[in-house]
Amino acid sequence: MSNNVSNPLAQSNASDINDSSSQEAANTEPMSVVTPSEPATNTPDVEVPDIEVLGTEVLDIDALLDIADDVAITWVRKQSELDGVIDDLATCGRVALDTEFIKRDTYYPRLALVQLNTGNHVYLLDAPQLQLAELWEALRKVDVAIWHACGEDLGIFYLLSGCPPLTNIFDTQIALSYLTGQLQMGYQQALADQLDMHIDKEHSQSDWLQRPLTDEQEQYAIDDVRYLPALYLSIEHALKAQDLYDYVWADCQLYASDLYDSQHVEDEAMYLTMSDYRYNSQEMAILKGVATWREELARATNQPRTFVIKKQAVREIVTEKPKSMRELAHKTTMHRSMLRLYGEELLKVIRDAKSLPPAEHPDCLVPPYRSKNKVLSKAVQKAIDDHAREIGIPASVLMRKKWLGQLYEVVALDKDVSELPQGLKGWRNDWVIKTLIPVIKKHKTELQQGMGIRVQ
Repeated sequence: MSNNVSNPLAQSNASDINDSSSQEAANTEPMSVVTPSEPATNTPDVEVPDIEVLGTEVLDIDALLDIADDVAITWVRKQSELDGVIDDLATCGRVALDTEFIKRDTYYPRLALVQLNTGNHVYLLDAPQLQLAELWEALRKVDVAIWHACGEDLGIFYLLSGCPPLTNIFDTQIALSYLTGQLQMGYQQALADQLDMHIDKEHSQSDWLQRPLTDEQEQYAIDDVRYLPALYLSIEHALKAQDLYDYVWADCQLYASDLYDSQHVEDEAMYLTMSDYRYNSQEMAILKGVATWREELARATNQPRTFVIKKQAVREIVTEKPKSMRELAHKTTMHRSMLRLYGEELLKVIRDAKSLPPAEHPDCLVPPYRSKNKVLSKAVQKAIDDHAREIGIPASVLMRKKWLGQLYEVVALDKDVSELPQGLKGWRNDWVIKTLIPVIKKHKTELQQGMGIRVQ
């Protein structure tokens, strides 16, 4: 994993691959791994125990780590060698996985490595050398796909595979939030806290497309999945002991669906990711025009959105509404090289947005609830705390700030409950409908006033 990405459940808030390595370089990997000339079948497989075998009272962490240390390692560089991996995935039941990629200076990430741990075997897939369509399909079919903080990894999966939302995801970061209340725990800390295992994470930003990888890069890549099954089993054991596993599983599938949706936002809707309730309708029109133009240009030139215009410069354009190259240069922080290349084009986008009739402006956002009177906030927080305590999970996991804001909007504007966010339509729905919404409705006048909604 190139970064520990916080999942969208924890905050409110991806292809052509350029292969610069030679085949000769790819065949000079360290002796510490099984190469294609030394088939994995020469290495005894280690059976991964099921959770019941390890017992429900005490989990033998040392046994799990012994299994992880004995796992076989195999590089996969040729298309013919991928068949064995696909066969292994068909029978392994669960697989731990991660990816290494580079996206610092491109719109489309360049996939460099896929790491898989089927429980008794770690495979390092040299992605630039392989066609991975069959792999993506095989990963869809495993019972449990184990990741840690899989936001960017799963985004790449959706981008390259064309698959529908996965329904077999188990993200150990989400799971740990149920046990610790920490919403964005990194992999290194997770292993240290749960397994007393310490690994090096200093190579996450290195050049993963170079071949051969350094010994340190290779060890980093292996460690990212070597201990992930053990971490999963440890967490699964704790969750089942507290009757929380089903809640976590549902939230992981919600996460996978949310990631899919964020990966498939239409260009014309990208402005919503930068919109502000303080923008008037004309400013929303300018924002939509600029954001759409930025997205199309970034994709066409294969460079990050921020290389075209940073968010700060977009905000300045929306509020300053520059009319000339001079104003664009002096009133915004748009990079001068981009200004020279695309300034006139951008000014036309701004003029076109400003000339739209009001009827064609996007809707303004509903202001969030703000009030010095804390009666509503205290009542809602008490309801959240009471239910969180009742089912044994942290209140921050039960209700996200974004969901609560959307719930306030549904109640304040008398919307149908079908417009609740997806996170409040699953196992939380019954509690939201029967308990939380009635609490909010008791203070509806205060809610509407705090949102600037005129009360009749």
